[in-house]
Amino acid sequence: MPNMLLLISDEHNPLYSSVYGHDFVQTPAMDTLAQNGVVYENAYCPSPLCMPSRSAFISGRRAHQIQVYNNCRIGISSHYPSYGSLLAKQGINSVHIGKSHVYAPGDKLGFQDTKCLSKDDTEGDTEIGRHPFRVRTDAAKRATKFGIQPANLTIDLGSISASIDWLLNTAPLLENPWTLTVNLNHPHFPHYTSRDLWDLYPQAGDLPNYGLNQETANHPRAREVREHFQTDKFTEEQVRGQRRGYLACVTFVDRQLRRLIETLKVSGEYDKTNIIYTSDHGEMLGKFGMWWKCSLYEDSCRIPCIASGPDFSSQLKVSTPVDLHDVQASLFRSVRVDRPSQWIGEPLQSIPVNDNNRVVFSEYHGHGVRESAFMIRKGHWKYLHHIGAPHQLFDINRDPDELCNVYKKYREVAADLENELRLICDPEKENDRANDFITAQLAMKT
Repeated sequence: MPNMLLLISDEHNPLYSSVYGHDFVQTPAMDTLAQNGVVYENAYCPSPLCMPSRSAFISGRRAHQIQVYNNCRIGISSHYPSYGSLLAKQGINSVHIGKSHVYAPGDKLGFQDTKCLSKDDTEGDTEIGRHPFRVRTDAAKRATKFGIQPANLTIDLGSISASIDWLLNTAPLLENPWTLTVNLNHPHFPHYTSRDLWDLYPQAGDLPNYGLNQETANHPRAREVREHFQTDKFTEEQVRGQRRGYLACVTFVDRQLRRLIETLKVSGEYDKTNIIYTSDHGEMLGKFGMWWKCSLYEDSCRIPCIASGPDFSSQLKVSTPVDLHDVQASLFRSVRVDRPSQWIGEPLQSIPVNDNNRVVFSEYHGHGVRESAFMIRKGHWKYLHHIGAPHQLFDINRDPDELCNVYKKYREVAADLENELRLICDPEKENDRANDFITAQLAMKT
């Protein structure tokens, strides 16, 4: 039965890769993986923020179910078993290397082996206030953090070195199947990089195609995120520099994927290993004047998902919506062991090419908004249910950039998608639970 190598980057908007159609960003390893495997064209994160997304992924539950709403660790329950612990209990060699950023420290998650080169701080991000609304008074300083600083690559290079060592010296000696999850910090900001990567992209210092003059940019949730991060203070030079640095960071991730694949070949494990590349969420990168994530728009909640290996066809594109829960389910399918029936997701290996009835869900309760929002993707329709703000409906096939809200035009479609949402959760109730929980977190802040 096949092993599984899973590479998870941080904050990679798939539209900034050659696989998903970018004109000039260099991602040859992703291209090769796609040629040898399957590209999932409509993949989403459980929540467009690091800790909620990763916690949902690692626990097999929705973010609202485990009440991980933001990047603050205060009051978070850590008793949820991880997929690594369940794999280990069934005799699978489960390994986790690099960033964890979930509801419990990496070494407490129950993987058979864990190597974390960066430490989690005790409280995490406490800039999470919704009532009253919290604005990051120093957020505009983030815009200056780009350029040539190769030391910023050190932690990720260390994680890759540890992974290569494990693949060369441990994996070939194992009798049972293994799963190796490698987590990188890039292309997450700050967008610092090496000289050679920066020099690849003199043409990348461009401006977003869609700015503040778009209808979508003036939705209350979009305005709140911009207010929270003070993005109106970003200069044109900073916007151009951030976008150039981001592409350099994406190519850095691609080079690490290549190193892992080459190591599998050297170790003799390549032909019996499934490989998946994905990310925890996307990056707005200035679209609609918005930066980072914290939004259910495509650039923020879409993720790359490319899979190759014995379980996957080659040169196949799947339009059926999928998410990180499906990626996690794929690990269990790969090594042929049981997964809890109540966990969310289906293995990517069993997802049909074009299922217009499959529903994918995402949610956002984190910093930068006054109330929660919920997303349903079904077929070519995408529905955003906002508490305290107008709902939105987009036809992604006709309007991939989400420029035109057709909620009022297609009321029946919106009603169907809202019904799908309410089969998953009660959005008003979950908004109230999030408000109460976040208020309690701030009350416990030291």
